[in-house]
Amino acid sequence: MAIELGSKLEGKVTGITNFGAFVLLPGGETGLVHISEISDTYVRDIHDHLKVNDQVTVKVINVDNGKIGLSIRKATENSNTPPAERPRKPRGGAPHHQGNRATFEDKMLRFMKDSEDRLQALKRSESKRGGRGGRRG
Repeated sequence: MAIELGSKLEGKVTGITNFGAFVLLPGGETGLVHISEISDTYVRDIHDHLKVNDQVTVKVINVDNGKIGLSIRKATENSNTPPAERPRKPRGGAPHHQGNRATFEDKMLRFMKDSEDRLQALKRSESKRGGRGGRRG
C-alpha cells in the first residue's frame, strides 16, 4: 500500500523515544510522529500522551527517502476552527509585545540573530579544519 501525503490512517504505537513515537501503519510500514506533532499543547513527556500498543489516527505530513513523517495533532484538527494557540517559550530573549505574541519585527530580529550565530559557528568550524578550497599550488 502506497503511503500518500495528506492521507489519514489508523496505526499502532510500536515504540516511544524522547523525540517521538513510532507508529506501525497499514501495509507494515512504520512512520514517526515527532514530539511536536503529538498535541496542540506543549509535550514535555510523550508517555503522558501515548503508550506502546495505543491505536492512533495519524496524518501523513512528509514522505522522504523512505522516511514517513506523521502527525497526530493534524489528524485530529477540525478544519472549521483554527488550531489552538500553543504557548511557546521565547528563544533568543527577543522582547515580546501584545501579550505572549511576538510581532513580525521581533520574529525577524530573532531569525536574523539565529542566522548570524549559525553563520559564525560555520565559519569557525571551517577555519579549524582548513576552510574551503584551500590554496592551490
